[in-house]
Amino acid sequence: MNAESVTSNGLSDSVRRALEISLRGADELLPQDEWVRKLQRSEASGTPLRIKLGLDPTAPDIHIGHTVVLNKMRQLQDLGHRVIFLIGDFTTTIGDPSGRNSTRPPLTREQIEANAQTYYRQASLVLDPEKTEIRYNSEWSDPLGARGMIQLAAKYTVARMMERDDFNKRFKAGQSISVHEFLYPLMQGYDSVALRSDLELGGTDQKFNLLVGRHLQQEYGQEPQCILTMPLLEGLDGVEKMSKSKNNYIGISEDANTMFAKVLSISDDLMWRWYTLMSFQPLEQIEALKAEIAAGRNPKDAKVALAKEITARFHSAAAAETAEQDFINRSKGGVPDDIPEVSLGGAPLGIAQLLKQAGLAPSTSEGNRLIDGGGVRVDSVVVSDKALKLPAGSYVVQVGKRKFARVTLS
Repeated sequence: MNAESVTSNGLSDSVRRALEISLRGADELLPQDEWVRKLQRSEASGTPLRIKLGLDPTAPDIHIGHTVVLNKMRQLQDLGHRVIFLIGDFTTTIGDPSGRNSTRPPLTREQIEANAQTYYRQASLVLDPEKTEIRYNSEWSDPLGARGMIQLAAKYTVARMMERDDFNKRFKAGQSISVHEFLYPLMQGYDSVALRSDLELGGTDQKFNLLVGRHLQQEYGQEPQCILTMPLLEGLDGVEKMSKSKNNYIGISEDANTMFAKVLSISDDLMWRWYTLMSFQPLEQIEALKAEIAAGRNPKDAKVALAKEITARFHSAAAAETAEQDFINRSKGGVPDDIPEVSLGGAPLGIAQLLKQAGLAPSTSEGNRLIDGGGVRVDSVVVSDKALKLPAGSYVVQVGKRKFARVTLS
């Protein structure tokens, strides 16, 4: 069922509102009528629904694209439902084959534990920690043992597994599929059984795995969960999904000034997509703002408001205000108030060497390239001579639009 179709006949105001919030920005809600019945039952009994999101700690940090599903979790959490943040420390040892065209090697236990340490801290920037249940799927997966794994595998067929798009393509292309990869969707689905989840969230690339969870719950005599898939957020380029490998991302651990500036760099069209998926503002307010822009208001006003909201979420309101002022100063050619101070010896020092030692360029050759491109300023003056040597003294050195350092040479 299309996530935009909302049938609200006969629903109470609270259930109708919960359904609208569930559907906001969603790709699919399956089955929608079952979710409505769960909401009605929850309202009648006063019992919160159990809403699950599983994330595998495959990397130490997450970017804001990963937080699209976390935002949805927070919205449902604010309605009073029970949010379960599941860290897939067991499933990560298998390796999720979703969207892969080859076998992906699993991480070591040490890598998993190191990554897991930062996951919930970062997720807590979106979720309410006081209302979040933290679980690790090794709790029930490790005790299964060989006998339990075989019994679990008997509840799903190879034919159904091969309906999965990435497995099907790899099989037809003659690419290898390891047997352990079949275990991943089974173990993710078994998480739903162990947690008795009413709703599981995930990206659109997780739909198959989420449906396996529904199937297994039925096999174990449970009421099946509904599934809610969220679209993958486009990155800064507005084309590819946000990804560190494509360098079109905003890391949630990036400093406030960088985060603010990156949000402002997106296109006007992409801005509204981000508003729907990333903002906590009511849809009515977003539509009113969109109408004002259409009537002639500067779209930059809306983009600044979005940048401040996102920056405040991952830092603070004060940091967002400071980042806005910093951006204004830079736009006017000014120098931010808070820039790194670096003390270097060896004066007089060549400009490319200075850039490297001050951490403004990774190497002298890259420093020379930046100079050739006109991207280096010393005390607001563009450097054009790569042979320039700076005598002892204090200088404000700028590389590009965002990198600054106050360098003292002796």
